[in-house]
Amino acid sequence: MKRSRAAGILLPITSLPSRYGIGTMGKEAYAFADFLKKAGQTYWQILPVGPTSYGDSPYQSFSTFAGNPYMIDLETLIEEGLLTQKDCDKAGLEPYNAKKASGKSKVKDAAAKTTGKIEAKNEAGSGKKSYPITGIGAKDPMYVDYALQYTHRYPLLKLAYANFLEQKKDQEKSYKEYLKKQAGWLPDYALFMALKDENGGIPFTEWEMPIRLRKRKALADAKKRLAKEVGFYEFLQYKFSEQWARLKCYINGIGLRIIGDIPIYVAADSADVWANPGLFQLDDQCIPKAVAGVPPDYFSATGQLWGNPLYDWPTHEKTGFSWWISRMRHCYELYDMVRIDHFRGFDEYYAVPYGHKTAELGEWEPGPGLRLFDAIKKELGPRDVIAEDLGFMTKTVERMVKKSGFPNMKIVLFGFSPEGDSGYLAHNHERNCVVYTGTHDNDTAVGYYKRASRKEKAFARDYLGIKNGREFAVGAIRSALSSVADTAVIPMQDYLELGNEARLNMPATLGGINWQWRLLPGQYSDELADRIRRMCFVYARCDDGNLADGSAK
Repeated sequence: MKRSRAAGILLPITSLPSRYGIGTMGKEAYAFADFLKKAGQTYWQILPVGPTSYGDSPYQSFSTFAGNPYMIDLETLIEEGLLTQKDCDKAGLEPYNAKKASGKSKVKDAAAKTTGKIEAKNEAGSGKKSYPITGIGAKDPMYVDYALQYTHRYPLLKLAYANFLEQKKDQEKSYKEYLKKQAGWLPDYALFMALKDENGGIPFTEWEMPIRLRKRKALADAKKRLAKEVGFYEFLQYKFSEQWARLKCYINGIGLRIIGDIPIYVAADSADVWANPGLFQLDDQCIPKAVAGVPPDYFSATGQLWGNPLYDWPTHEKTGFSWWISRMRHCYELYDMVRIDHFRGFDEYYAVPYGHKTAELGEWEPGPGLRLFDAIKKELGPRDVIAEDLGFMTKTVERMVKKSGFPNMKIVLFGFSPEGDSGYLAHNHERNCVVYTGTHDNDTAVGYYKRASRKEKAFARDYLGIKNGREFAVGAIRSALSSVADTAVIPMQDYLELGNEARLNMPATLGGINWQWRLLPGQYSDELADRIRRMCFVYARCDDGNLADGSAK
């Protein structure tokens, strides 16, 4: 009988170990794919891969179509002759001596390291161009220093572009083919980024009115004036696409599938909004009339004010949802399955009047419902989607998710309420869902247990059949793997039993160590892969296969 049960591991590309300060699509990505294969996994789930803006959140990107230049592997550029080893080594991106890295971090508790200064007003991009100052970054190999990446990596990439221009004849055909294929979004994105640089990084809503409103003459003048800069940003996307295609081909070739992640919304300061203002609820100066968020909930007493512009859904529907169809088509060129963040926003979306300081006074408005996904299915055919349905769920949202047929999400760490019988507990799951111990937005299993109430801890121990907190992470993982859910995905931090210092994000906050955690060299091993595979085999999520060292079971 063919098994439908499967398992995966959640780890962002930027969280891979690397020589130059941030995870990339280089040899470490291939090594981690091999680790997943040895561990009996079917899926590698990642976070959004777009170019990050203020706050470094992958959920606030300058483009929903573009790839993150930080993820372009420098060592691959060295192999291609676009950079030299000397160029990269002297750039100051290597924050530690890889040979001496012990796997230990200087930071014991991330909660004590979240007070860095920031000038950006919110993750959507309003405010000045700046980066969080955390006091760690290059001083600690466990964390990405995004400010360092911005100031030191881009000069390297510009040098690579200059060398590419001298060698372009060797790749001219493939480069032209790439530019032609991406003509629907790339020229606007590249010009947007060049204009941002010219304007000192300020949001496009602060640019001079002719270019902000895309007047024909202003656009023509900018394209001519910034031709070289536009070419640079097109080159970055070419290299990102090239490296991603090779990596995905390898991942799929060894029997793994990639679960991608897309935000429901795009950033206010993005090429998407600037190039398509009619698709959003904006005034005649491109200022949002209302912005996205969620009301007060588990994560924040004042709600979460995301600041993203809201879609003008009637206009989208008049176009047959063509922009969304293009977006999803692009996603499926990158990923095999797509997790859509904040799925309930398609049923009803929360609109907060522009200018409000919190999300407490918003209103729910009707979304497009399944009409959007029917249009996507008609154009692209059946596709694998995970519906992120966390948070407060209404009956209409539940009906929409069920009718869509998409698997929804269950989070083990949300289930240990002392009252018991939470829908997140494994015995209440259904097959058509994806179960996680936790997501990028909540604490690691170890971190959760450390901060849980006495009653929550007692209930968790009773439910998991464990004696103490030292057994909690493995107990939570086993609960997820044993679930009837077809798919179980475990954050890498939980397999490593890491604490709060390895948390990826604290919702409703900006700066600190958000989005910075990454693996250290040697932190995962064949022995760990074997332990993971054994657990997955016990719960029928992989075959018996071979041990990681190659010996038969």
